[in-house]
Amino acid sequence: MNVLIAGANGKIARRLARVLRESGHEVRGIIRSPEQADSMRELGAEPVILDLEQEVDWSVADGSDAIVFAAGAGPGSDPERKQTMDLGGAVKLVDSAEAQGVGRFVMVSAMGAADPESGPEKMQPYLRAKAAADERLAASSLDWTIVRPGSLTDEAPTGLVDVGVPSLGRRGEITRDDVAAVLAACLELDATVGKTFEVLGGETEIRKALGEL
Repeated sequence: MNVLIAGANGKIARRLARVLRESGHEVRGIIRSPEQADSMRELGAEPVILDLEQEVDWSVADGSDAIVFAAGAGPGSDPERKQTMDLGGAVKLVDSAEAQGVGRFVMVSAMGAADPESGPEKMQPYLRAKAAADERLAASSLDWTIVRPGSLTDEAPTGLVDVGVPSLGRRGEITRDDVAAVLAACLELDATVGKTFEVLGGETEIRKALGEL
């Protein structure tokens, strides 16, 4: 499978690229800066230099079997950038995927996106952007999955998760390595197509948990 990752220099995306390459998939990574290209190649991913906040050539998705959107404006960004990247960038890539006939699209969303106004005030612009991006993807013609992880940590992976469709009804944490493993598994498991789910570190092996969605 040829997988295009948006936000490929991010912490989750870099882990995902490594997992996918180890599983034999081809990976292309969308990055903003040419200075990050060598780092992508070291992961075994072909760099694609592109600013998703600007005009995007729809051909960027050409040749991809699947897209994973893991890009984001970042926690220190202002509300406007949440709109241009977390929402605008995602919508552009969904449009590109539809235009190029890409079959599969996995969105890295966020726990709390189902009800942005219930989140902390400073998080609401981010959650609203994520919610709108999720809505656009769910209305698309693509085989989509929306993954909403809890608070992210850099702890060692456990390989164990709890998932809830569409919600778990509680907050918690999950390691970035486990999120990457979840994303990789989503690309291979038909049970995740058309599903929106929250995921935390938990008690069930990842592929088993996702296979039962």
